[in-house]
Amino acid sequence: MKIGIPRAFLYYKYHYLWETFFEELGIEFIVSPETNKDILNRGMTYAIDESCLSSKIYLGHVEWLIGKCDYILIPTISNYASSGTVCTKFQAIYDVVKNTFRDKDIKLINYNIDVKNSDFEVKAFLKMGRFLGKKNASCMRSYLIAKQAEKTARVMDEKYQEQLLDEKKIKILLISHSYNIYDKYIGAPIIDYLHDMDVIPIIGDLANKKEAIYNSFEISETLPWTYNRELVGSIVLYKNRVDGIILLSSFPCGPDSLVNEIIIRRVKDKPILNLILDGQEGTAGIETRLESFLDIINFKKDDYSGKI
Repeated sequence: MKIGIPRAFLYYKYHYLWETFFEELGIEFIVSPETNKDILNRGMTYAIDESCLSSKIYLGHVEWLIGKCDYILIPTISNYASSGTVCTKFQAIYDVVKNTFRDKDIKLINYNIDVKNSDFEVKAFLKMGRFLGKKNASCMRSYLIAKQAEKTARVMDEKYQEQLLDEKKIKILLISHSYNIYDKYIGAPIIDYLHDMDVIPIIGDLANKKEAIYNSFEISETLPWTYNRELVGSIVLYKNRVDGIILLSSFPCGPDSLVNEIIIRRVKDKPILNLILDGQEGTAGIETRLESFLDIINFKKDDYSGKI
């Protein structure tokens, strides 16, 4: 048996959890390759026009996995109770994939998280493990090991970022979902460009999740989306230690369009650049905007130094 994992959407948030769980259960898995032009184009042929760029990329990764594995993992996440809900694409993606590829030989496996109705993560993983023919005790052991691996990776990321925040170079806080900023085709070029400009990118999604959610209420008390609230809270945690903020979203993301507007209106003490990724070829336009943004930051720093 082989499980296929699309390298998109929540993969970048939970891949330590998923991969370690399957490894400990002795189940083979395959991850789709880094996003490229072909995967994006394939996804666009299956997605409706109104889908966000990230959804189109996801369908391209799913299509790549068809015929290469026995099951494709398509998790369903509804809410985290008091911590908030998630974008509807994560609630509906299982049904979207199932119906989009209904004419192909595709088998899906999923787990469902709906904390308001007592469908907790551990319960979901145990159920998935049993579906794969594993005993309950083995599933629990594998899940606990996977959670520890996930926690260790997050702690290491947080510590590394703390070290970066102490650097004396210009630092830019990137507010973006992990599936955008870490995507090789649409987000990674921006990180690479910042490095080339001798700027340190600080990733908002790497902030401590509990602290970020707690602090997010300083900017908005009513945000319903958990993942956006984590990003908003990272601004509160990091804004006094960075020189500027870049909001990076995929077109036309509904939650991000609202949240970014809230950030722009309520965070007044830092330069903010709002970048929308639309999948078009070439980065010249984005690089020009990044260069102009860095010029503004440098001018402000020079002006501040002159006043001192």
